Amino acid sequence: MKRSFFAFVIFLAAAAASAGDAPKRPRIYDIAQVQFVVSDLRAADDFYGKVLALIKPTNCEAGCDKLEPSRLFSVNGLQMLSVSPAPHAPANRIEEITFATDDVPALRRYFVFYKIQVSKPHSPADTDLTVTDPEGHRIGFRQWPKSLPELMTSSGSGPSSLPILIHAGIIVHDRSAEDRFYQDILGFHMYWHGGMKDDQTDWVDMQVPDGTSWIEYMLHVPANADHHTLGVMNHIALGVPDVHTAQKQLLERGVKLTEEPKVGRDGKWQLNLYDPDDTRVEFMEFKPVQEPCCSEFNGPHPGPHP
Repeated sequence: MKRSFFAFVIFLAAAAASAGDAPKRPRIYDIAQVQFVVSDLRAADDFYGKVLALIKPTNCEAGCDKLEPSRLFSVNGLQMLSVSPAPHAPANRIEEITFATDDVPALRRYFVFYKIQVSKPHSPADTDLTVTDPEGHRIGFRQWPKSLPELMTSSGSGPSSLPILIHAGIIVHDRSAEDRFYQDILGFHMYWHGGMKDDQTDWVDMQVPDGTSWIEYMLHVPANADHHTLGVMNHIALGVPDVHTAQKQLLERGVKLTEEPKVGRDGKWQLNLYDPDDTRVEFMEFKPVQEPCCSEFNGPHPGPHP
C-alpha cells in the first residue's frame, strides 16, 4: 500500500513539473487578415473593391488591366482581406484566417511544446507563422506592435464609419477535436452557441482570449453539400453599427441585393451578400437588439472605434 501511495505521489509531482514547464501562451487578439482563393480575380476586384467599397488594393494603383497574382484590401486600416486566383475550385475558399498576437517567437515555442507543426520562419525577424487545425483549416498568427492590439481590444478597430472583421465561419465535423485545439491549447472560449431550433446547436462561436472576434463552427453540414451551401457556411462577417445604414449605402452604390436585413438567432441584425464564388459576406451589428435563442452571450461584444 505504501509503495502504491508513493508511486502516486511521484506521478503527481512529475505531472505538476511537466505542467510547470509549459511555456506561457502569448496573447491572441482579433482577426488580422482573412485570405480567400477566387476563380476570377477581376470579378473579385469588383466585389471587394467596388461593392464592399474596401480600400483600393495597393498592388492595383496603376490599373487592373494587368492583373497581379493576388489582391490585398484594407478593411479599416488595421485588418485585411486578400484574394488570390485558385488553380482549382476548393470546397472551402477561405485559405487562411490570421489572428494578431503580441509575440510570434514565443507562440512558435508554445506550439512546439504541444507538438503542433508550425511553418518555418522565413528569417529570424519573421513576424508571421501558420499552423493547421485538426480539420485542416490554416490558421495564421501575425505579430503586431503593442499599440494596435490595445486599440482593437479597447474600442474596436478603425473609425466608426468603417467595418470590422468580427468573425469567420468554418465547417466543422469533429467539434471535440476543434475544441481541444482552439479552447484547450489556444485559450478561445465560447461566446455564444445556437441553432435553427432551440434544442439544437448548429453554430458555436469561439471567441479569442484577448479580443472580441471569433471563429464560428458551422456544424452538421452534409458531406455532399453543394457549392452554394459551402459558400454560405465558409464565410466572414463585417461588423457595422447599423445594418440598415449599410444596406442603404450598398443600394446607393447600385448594388443589387438578393436578401433583406433580418434579425438572426443570436438577436443581432444581419445582411448577407455573396461574392462571385458564392462565399458569404455577412454584415452584422455589434450588439443584439433582442434576446438570443439557445444560450446567453459569454464575452464582450465588438464595437467601433469612437
